[in-house]
Amino acid sequence: MEWRPTFPLDLAVVLGPLSRGRGSLNFRSHRGVWWLAANTPVGKGTLALLRRPDGVVEAEAWGDGSEFLLAGVPALLGAEDDDTGFVAHHEAIARARHGLPGLRLGSTGRVWDALVLAVLEQKVTGKEAIRSWAELCRWFGTPAPGPGPEFLRVPPDPVAIRSIVDWNWHRIGVDLKRRTTLVEAARVAPRLEEAVALGGAEGRARLRKVRGIGVWTAAEIAQRAWGDPDAVSFGDYNIPSMVGHTLLGRRVDDDGMAELLAPYAPQRQRVIRYLETSGARAPRYGPRIELRDYRAM
Repeated sequence: MEWRPTFPLDLAVVLGPLSRGRGSLNFRSHRGVWWLAANTPVGKGTLALLRRPDGVVEAEAWGDGSEFLLAGVPALLGAEDDDTGFVAHHEAIARARHGLPGLRLGSTGRVWDALVLAVLEQKVTGKEAIRSWAELCRWFGTPAPGPGPEFLRVPPDPVAIRSIVDWNWHRIGVDLKRRTTLVEAARVAPRLEEAVALGGAEGRARLRKVRGIGVWTAAEIAQRAWGDPDAVSFGDYNIPSMVGHTLLGRRVDDDGMAELLAPYAPQRQRVIRYLETSGARAPRYGPRIELRDYRAM
């Protein structure tokens, strides 16, 4: 299919929240094409996206989930995002918004893959989570349908997650708490997919019915599954400090960040995306967090 956006579109920026680096096995840019291997409500599928010089996006898909993925291309690329009423109350945000006209909040329309990754990212470093995610996809995912790159894998679906034995969780560096959360989520996966239609705070509340999914995890899922513009990842190790230093020149905690972002409700997450994408960072404090290897424990 071909789709022409009616708004400025930066493909890499809009798809950025789905990316987990060059070693990602389910989503990556390869030779100018963006490849996504995914679980959908109707089966596994592969999506390929190419932006032509004239601005048109070419999309092709394979597998049982191909029609679902193709139908979701506009939403994935931010066509359903609405920033009506958004006002930049800080100069840093005004600058970021001016410099990022192609930033949109995309939505996959799918909970499961985002949930697995968000749970893996709980209370560990990014490198630890990325390693576990890659190994989970490599060993327990399935080859992506279609003619995509050889590395492309569909993440394990709920049935596959429930079949993984404890020693294999240990092998990929996932502790008991996180794997228990994933198994419990797998048991009610269809109910969790309903959160997309609910959206907003109600959708996040549905996700939080699973023990082990709190405010941070629900927000991370909502940002990707339905492009939730107000889902702030409270409890994050870095975000409050980044927001505080960028907007106030000093570090703040979650409460301080909530106060700073209050004027932007119901689009507080949009502020975070503008700041992160524009390169805002917080100064580092103390020693770097040591990577843990649960496989050696």
